[in-house]
Amino acid sequence: MDQIKPAGAIATRWRLRAAVPSYRQLLFGSLCWGAAMAGAGLLALYLRNGLLTSHMPALMTVYFLGGMLAFPLMLPLARLLARRRSPEARFAAFFLTLSLGTVAMTAFLFAMDYRWFYARWHAPFGTLVWAFQFVFTGASAVYQFAILGLGLFLPFGFIVLVAVSLYLARHMR
Repeated sequence: MDQIKPAGAIATRWRLRAAVPSYRQLLFGSLCWGAAMAGAGLLALYLRNGLLTSHMPALMTVYFLGGMLAFPLMLPLARLLARRRSPEARFAAFFLTLSLGTVAMTAFLFAMDYRWFYARWHAPFGTLVWAFQFVFTGASAVYQFAILGLGLFLPFGFIVLVAVSLYLARHMR
């Protein structure tokens, strides 16, 4: 029995397909966005304390990977939200998704690094105590990142975010 697809399903499928950027844009954008976020963190650390920290490679790795892994997830979402919208709405979609996605991914990586460090003192995997330890270690790491780590995105990460959001909003096909 042949069923006819409703017009709404076809339009939705086409809209989802149009939101996916090219592989080149995803790969190149991910590397550039990760480098920009690591650079913003590096410049903020330089302004804050003259790069006097023993954790520089680890911090820059977390910020680079946070940006690099967030970009290919957030760009299609932003393009989906921005499609056939005004330039201001496109800018808002890119600004919102890239900022929230980058902060969330970087906080997640920070929490996993935190969890990896404290894992040696936690209960065996799969137990109820382990579950509580996992949740509360992750929550405390995200809280610590919100207090200490978000400041490394400012002011340079904000400037890059505005510039990239403007660029993507203007050049969206």
